[in-house]
Amino acid sequence: MHTLETTRRAPTRPSWRRAAVRWVVTFVGFPAGGLAAMLLVGPVDTVTIALAGGLITGTILGAAQAWGLRRSGPDALRWVAATGVGLSIGLGIGATSVGFRTSLAALVVQGAVCGLAVGAAQALALGRRLGRIAVAWPAVLAAIWALGWAITYAAGIAVNEQFTIFGSSGAVAVTALTAILPVLLSTKEGRQS
Repeated sequence: MHTLETTRRAPTRPSWRRAAVRWVVTFVGFPAGGLAAMLLVGPVDTVTIALAGGLITGTILGAAQAWGLRRSGPDALRWVAATGVGLSIGLGIGATSVGFRTSLAALVVQGAVCGLAVGAAQALALGRRLGRIAVAWPAVLAAIWALGWAITYAAGIAVNEQFTIFGSSGAVAVTALTAILPVLLSTKEGRQS
């Protein structure tokens, strides 16, 4: 006879592999957010459009990433808001600082500024989960987002159309490189359980 105690299963903990695979799917947030921003506000050629386009793109990206992080991540609403506001501020500053140019150097700088701003906003949301490790996230994201724009430029994407975010080629690389985040969060969650 089975008792209640013997039929209960231990709670399943998300494995780091499962967390990384789930994160990879979130790459769709980049092109989806960029497309929505292009349709709603157009090319990034003024500060106002940069701010609005960054907010649209970041909110959609943040929603995709919040789904990917699930229970191991910070509160979904905080994550979405942090990503949206971070990209809005980052794109406003980044695109303006390079004069809305789309050369490789300009896009790498813009990507670094956007990554730094998104990373800083996300680090605030990650603080409770990751502690001091969250302090490194802005610098990591700045370097990775700069790389995302470099990959997109090298892939021959029509960057002169002034998108809010790098293309799918850059998004795949950025998503793969940032998969360390859900792995860290799921590992930390496993240790706390």
